[in-house]
Amino acid sequence: MHAQVVVAIGQNFTGSTYGDISQALPPDANGAIGPSHFVEFINGTVAFYNKTNVQDAVRITDVDFWTETGLTISSASAVTDPRVIYDPTSQRWFASQVDFNATVTDPTRAANNFLLAVSATSDPTGPWQGFRFRADPSTGRFADFPTLGVDANGVYISGDFIHAQTNVGPGLVSIPKADLLAATPTIANRTWFGVMSYTNRGQVLQPAICFDGSSTGSVLAMGDIGNDSDPHSNVVSFAVQNAASPGATLTAPTSINVSPYVVPFNSDLGYPLFNPVQPDGSTTLQVNDGRISAKVYAIGGVLYAVHNTEVNGRIAIRWYRINAATHALLESGTIADSDLDLFFPSIAANAGGTVVIGYNGSSINTFVSCFAIVGATVNGVTTFGSPVLLQAGVVSYHDANELLAQLLDDPVTDSRWGDYSATSVDPTDPNRFWIIQMYPSGVDSSSGFDVGIWSTQISEILTANPVLSITVSNANAVVSWPGTAITFNLESNTNLLAANGWTVVTPNFSTNNGQVYYQTSLTNGVRFFRLHKP
Repeated sequence: MHAQVVVAIGQNFTGSTYGDISQALPPDANGAIGPSHFVEFINGTVAFYNKTNVQDAVRITDVDFWTETGLTISSASAVTDPRVIYDPTSQRWFASQVDFNATVTDPTRAANNFLLAVSATSDPTGPWQGFRFRADPSTGRFADFPTLGVDANGVYISGDFIHAQTNVGPGLVSIPKADLLAATPTIANRTWFGVMSYTNRGQVLQPAICFDGSSTGSVLAMGDIGNDSDPHSNVVSFAVQNAASPGATLTAPTSINVSPYVVPFNSDLGYPLFNPVQPDGSTTLQVNDGRISAKVYAIGGVLYAVHNTEVNGRIAIRWYRINAATHALLESGTIADSDLDLFFPSIAANAGGTVVIGYNGSSINTFVSCFAIVGATVNGVTTFGSPVLLQAGVVSYHDANELLAQLLDDPVTDSRWGDYSATSVDPTDPNRFWIIQMYPSGVDSSSGFDVGIWSTQISEILTANPVLSITVSNANAVVSWPGTAITFNLESNTNLLAANGWTVVTPNFSTNNGQVYYQTSLTNGVRFFRLHKP
C-alpha cells in the first residue's frame, strides 16, 4: 500500500504581470521561498513578497537590483535569464543572470558576463553583494540559458555557449561558497572549466542544489535536447570535485541509459520544438525542447530532475531519481495526459519522500493553466496522485512578436513562453512547497490586436501524511488530525482482527487552528481509529 499524501493549496496569488515593470517576452518565471519571503526573479522584475502578507510586496527592476548590489549596468546593456536560490544552511540568497549588448542585431557574436549576487542575511530585502565576470574568459563565447546550483562546498553557474547563433558547447564555473560568505565576499578563487563538448558533457548543464550535505558538485544534463526528432536514451551525470578550494576538478562523465525521449519536428520553424495546442486551435506557442530547464534538486543522496518528452502526440513530463554518488538510475516515470500538453515542469522533494512537480498544461479545451502534482516515494517506489489546478488561464496566448510577424507577412514567428518554472521547499516546513509559473491572464486590445498578457502565479502547496493523535482528558478521549485531510474518513473498529469491522464515524467534529477534533467517551469500551481514503 502506498502512502497517501494530503494535498492542499495555501497561499495562491498572482505575482507580476506583463506591462507592470516587466515587458519581457518571455519573463522566465523563477523564484524561491525563504524563511519570511518569497522572491520572484523574472526578466525585468525582482519582487519580494512577505510570506504571511503577500500584498506587502516590494518590486524593483532587475537592473535596479544589480545596481543595488554594487554593479553598474550600462545603458547599452540588458540582463536576462534569472535564477534565484535560498540556501537554508548558510541562510543566504544567491541570484544570477547574464548580460548582453542590447544595441546590436546579434549579441551572440560578442562575449558576455555572468552576474552573481549573494545576500548579506536571510532577509532578501536587505543588502546584497554583486559580481560581474566574463562568462567565457578563454575564447569569448556568448553564454545563453545560464543555470545556478548551490551546495555545502560551492556555488555553480553554467551556460550554453553559442557564437553567431551557433551552438558551441556547455560551460561551467565553480566558486567556493565559503568565499562568498566571507566578511568580504570574493570570486577570486573560482574555477572555469572551459567550453566543453556536448558529446561528452551533455546539453544544458544543471548543477544541483543540495542543502543536506548528501551531494556535492552534482551536475546533470540531457544527452540530446532535440537536435533531431529521433528517440534518445541518455542522461549525462558528473560532479565538481574540491569545489571548496581553488583548482576544482571534474569527474569523468557517466552516460545513464533511460527510456527513450523525443522532441517532435516543428514544420513551421524547420527544427524540433514542442508547441502545445491552445483552444483557438493554434500551435504557435514555443515551449522549448527536451532540456532540463528547471533546477536539479538533491536530497538524501538522490538527484531529482524533470524535462519534457512526447507521448501519443502530446507533450509529457519525464522525471528521474538518480543516485548522486554512483550515477545509477533509481527510478523514472512519465506523466502524460490524454487531453493536455504538459510543459515547463520543475521539481523538488523533501526528506520524507514527498515529491512535487509544478507545470503548465493546455489543450484544445483548456487555456494554458498552472498545475501541480504530488507524489510519495515509499520503499523506492514513487507514486503520483491526481493533478491539482492552481490557476486557470483565460485566453489563448499570442505575444506581440507573433502578431507583428503576421501583420508584416514575415516568416512564422512563434510566441515565446517560459523559459522555465521553479519549485522550492519551504525552509521552515519541509511539507510546504512553493511554485512559480506563468498563465495567460488577458489581452491588450489597445493596438487593435489582441496582444496576449502573461502573469506569474505563485502557489504554496501543503503536503503531509495524515497522522491521528489521541489525548485523554478525564473520562473522554479526543482524536485529532490535520484539517487538510478532507478526502479521508475517520473510521473506527472494536476488533483489529476484523478487517471488515471498520465503520465511518458519524460526523460530529469540531475544528481549531487547522486541526479536526472528535471526542468520545472512554466508557464506550475499546475502540480503534484510523483515517481512510475511500
